[in-house]
Amino acid sequence: MELDPAEVREYQPLGRPHVNGDKGKPPKQKKPKKPSPRDRSVIPDEKTVLITPAGDIWPRPYVFEDDLRRVQPYHFTYNTYCKERWRGRSLIDIFESEFRDRPVEYYRSSMVRGDIYVNGRVVGPDYIVRNGDMISHTLHRHEPPVTAEPIGIIHEDDDIIVINKPSGVPVHPAGRYNFNSVIEIMIADRGKDFLPHPCNRLDRLTSGIMFIAKSVKSAEAMAIKIRGRTVRKEYLARVVGHFPDGEVVCDQPILQISPKLGLNRVRANGKSARTVFKRLAYYPPLDGDADEPAMLAEDGRPHTPTNGEEHVQDETRKPWLKKKGYSIVRCLPVTGRTHQLRVHLQYLGHPIQNDPIYANQRVWGLNLGQADADGSQNTDEDIISRLNRMGKEEVAEAVVYYDEMVDRYEKQRAEKMTGELCDICDTPLYSDPGSHELSLWLHSLRYEDADGSWAYTSPLPKWALPPKGMSGPTTVGGMEELVEAVKDENPEISSE
Repeated sequence: MELDPAEVREYQPLGRPHVNGDKGKPPKQKKPKKPSPRDRSVIPDEKTVLITPAGDIWPRPYVFEDDLRRVQPYHFTYNTYCKERWRGRSLIDIFESEFRDRPVEYYRSSMVRGDIYVNGRVVGPDYIVRNGDMISHTLHRHEPPVTAEPIGIIHEDDDIIVINKPSGVPVHPAGRYNFNSVIEIMIADRGKDFLPHPCNRLDRLTSGIMFIAKSVKSAEAMAIKIRGRTVRKEYLARVVGHFPDGEVVCDQPILQISPKLGLNRVRANGKSARTVFKRLAYYPPLDGDADEPAMLAEDGRPHTPTNGEEHVQDETRKPWLKKKGYSIVRCLPVTGRTHQLRVHLQYLGHPIQNDPIYANQRVWGLNLGQADADGSQNTDEDIISRLNRMGKEEVAEAVVYYDEMVDRYEKQRAEKMTGELCDICDTPLYSDPGSHELSLWLHSLRYEDADGSWAYTSPLPKWALPPKGMSGPTTVGGMEELVEAVKDENPEISSE
């Protein structure tokens, strides 16, 4: 759908005309309602050329190909009201400092062209934004593909749908994702009038149980249940190496060291956090297993010790050489800090095997943040700087995969730029993500109340099942052993 910025709407004055019988009194003028950011129409200014925003698209432009759900590129209009920190600043200054998805030259030309506008009219890049202004941006959107795996239904009644969220699909429209989100996919499946209300959240890369309410009232009621101190949640993770025996309790505090990047780590001055871990299975590597943790030498090639002494030194300096195979680990988060499971597993020396951030040696160094609660091995500034340097052309050295990463963590992509540009908007085009780039081996397995009044369990993901040629568990027992490890400190989650 092409947008014609030059299209003009005819101005119609508000109120009724002055006619005989009004006794000379002018009619009362109704105060115009402030338009909602979701409202595609705006009250026009009498002497200005107005923009016609791009409307909603129905049906959604999905295309299924190569086990991926693709979205055909389309025009879309973002609307947002002036934030307090934007007041008194020029339009170009706001976009240059806060909207970095595209080059500043793109934003400037879009303002001149009329694709970025204020209160429905073209104002140019030097316009000073004022309180109450509605800023709109019509652009040609290119959404990243996600898995074609459908959203599984675990339970449904008149109030709630319990779903099994596929990995790699964000819950809400955000960033480069819009129609490729759980909310929009469910609307596309169930009809335009369906209004899903998520009651809990999962990161884009995490799979498993989510609660979707059918009304605001049901969402509020379910959210109260989920936030209850008696609710127990269990996750599964696939981690590097042979995880220890027994119940392992990690109560290291977690600090957000970069709000911009959403990056967290164990730090002594962080917020309190507690997780219980228990190994479900361990699978040693097969001969020539590509999933074997690996190290790269300075020249980028696999490192091979040349003598026994060097091998001993490597085992001391490079603990990943001794972490063979992988473990499936049960996780009971007693608290709910951001990235809590990923950070605690990293601290224990067994990060999630395909974690693009917390198993990334280019960011965390050879020890990957293990037992570094005071930040003496790697300072917060070093970690943030390294992550910021992970650009479109730089290779990320991770425990399992060596991927190309985009320059901002929130995208969490490993696509490569193809060098081609869109014929319509000149946006750089990306290659398709690989299967490992759409998944984090972390799965929300179970939600239940300690008193047994309700419980929901999802199926085990494929990566948690025994590999071909090996035997291992295909089901998970109850949570009693996990709860037992912390019931003295957290009696509310115990059924006793």
